[in-house]
Amino acid sequence: MADGGVSIGYLGVDRSLSGRRWRERPACPDLTRRHQLSLGLSEPLARALAARGVGDDQGQIYLNPTLKALFPDPSGFQDMDRAAEVLVDALERRRPMVVFADYDVDGASSAAQLVRWFRALGHELPIYVPDRITEGYGPSPAAFRRLRDEGAELVVTVDCGAAAHDALACAAEIGLEVVVIDHHLMRGDEIPKVAALVNPNRPDCVSGQGHLAAAGVTFVLLAALNREARRRGLFGDRLEPDLRQWLDLAAMGAICDVTQLTGFNRALAAQGLKVMSAWRNLGLKALLDVAKSEGPASVFHVGFILGPRINAGGRIGRADLGARLLSTDDPEEARALAEELDALNASRKEVEREVVEAAVAVIEREMNQPDQPCLLVAADGWHPGVIGIAAGRLRERYRKPVVVVGIDRAANVGKGSGRSQPGVNLGRAVQAAFDEGLLLAGGGHAMAAGLSVRPDSIPELRAFLNERLAAESEAAAAEDCLDVDALVTTQGCSRAMWQDFQRLAPFGPGNPEPVFAAADVRVERPMALRGGHVRCTLADGSGGKLKAIAWRVEDTETGRRLLAEGGAVHVVGRLKPDDWQGREGVQLEIEDVADPRRA
Repeated sequence: MADGGVSIGYLGVDRSLSGRRWRERPACPDLTRRHQLSLGLSEPLARALAARGVGDDQGQIYLNPTLKALFPDPSGFQDMDRAAEVLVDALERRRPMVVFADYDVDGASSAAQLVRWFRALGHELPIYVPDRITEGYGPSPAAFRRLRDEGAELVVTVDCGAAAHDALACAAEIGLEVVVIDHHLMRGDEIPKVAALVNPNRPDCVSGQGHLAAAGVTFVLLAALNREARRRGLFGDRLEPDLRQWLDLAAMGAICDVTQLTGFNRALAAQGLKVMSAWRNLGLKALLDVAKSEGPASVFHVGFILGPRINAGGRIGRADLGARLLSTDDPEEARALAEELDALNASRKEVEREVVEAAVAVIEREMNQPDQPCLLVAADGWHPGVIGIAAGRLRERYRKPVVVVGIDRAANVGKGSGRSQPGVNLGRAVQAAFDEGLLLAGGGHAMAAGLSVRPDSIPELRAFLNERLAAESEAAAAEDCLDVDALVTTQGCSRAMWQDFQRLAPFGPGNPEPVFAAADVRVERPMALRGGHVRCTLADGSGGKLKAIAWRVEDTETGRRLLAEGGAVHVVGRLKPDDWQGREGVQLEIEDVADPRRA
């Protein structure tokens, strides 16, 4: 506490250059000591484990999460056994089936798992993925009628369908049987009448696995399918599929859908990355090759190399490219699909850059109101496939909820996507705007939302959201903290230290990547890179030198301070391996900077 009762943050930083307060990630000292003794850990690592809520009896399984210890009983999921019965029955009867997938990585990896299981049983399962632009998200009556007209008798929806009441009602009318495999939140207590609806987030499901991505739910379904097929004697003349070979697909969905990496889901991600590292999936290997990457699979590979390329098909290309890539066993097809997705991703990045730059100009020059509780920025022609990514980039920059709307004047409609700040429930506000008649459609969850709006209603919508979110945004800004795991010196940041903390991996929501602080460091040889990144070297009184990089900061206060050199700063960031030219070192990815004179 400073005089007057004002709370001062970690290293005295109550307000960094990005406006955040720093604090030491809270951890129980007694639990830290017990982890040290029982697990033989260093004090910083034991403290990080305690800070992540890992209890006395959980440390070993946390550091080595296994499916054997954490796999849930498939029967604990409502309708899981029924889904397995329906699908194996359809397999035995050779009924015409289609898997209907969402157009993102989670949908593609879920679909590929089902395709590969059915293929192992001698049945090729077609994939249908709706077009983001022309069909929108999830099943529609038109899509179901089309599939029925083409001869489908059974549709399995993955990563979608649980809230598609109109489409499911249409399916019942036209005699199309539907099995839903989903993980999204469902409104109300009404369960659609379908053959089976497996969703750990349906109101009456007691599985306790609501944090799974659809790919994780699908992987549990594969276990149920194996069990049902075994019960029926279908493995008498063929080998039972070894589900572990498809763990890489389950991990793709878990990581790219930014799910909580705790419990069983953590085991899926950890074991899936091990399987992925063999690069036996032809599609993933081809994508890795065209991206000119290599090495054992990591969260970085999945989240920043493979995932964005798979998503590019659904954003600005053909929606089914990702699912086809992950399910193909043809090397030539895999290579062709990977090259197409890589090219689409390059185009996506350029379109995204243009939208973000234009949005920043609107916010800071035309709107001239960047201090609003919520930023809603709109313009003609912004591609609906990148507005969600743009909203995420702008949220990082302004540390508040952002909604980006692309307006189609010919159709007289604006399609919007929003990303929120922790503590601000954007989805609830968007739903309230819909209830008020300000939107054509809208919904979402606390951290993300989508909407459709008439262009002439945008000013009224902006005012509504700002009024609705004012109190939450003010409270969230006060609590906008950056948690630090340990204080380090440039000399102490070694490869051995990085490897020690890698025992906590894989990192993601529920298991944040360790954040380290370095105090009173000098910034040497700063350099602005293409893309707005800043590279530099950090030095301090320990005599060490630490390479560092800050992403997309050149035109921010943080970037300007790094480029200015001169005077000591405090920095926080994440340690990353630096293997350039075989050096096996580390570098710091700078997350935030504070000027001690102003903090």
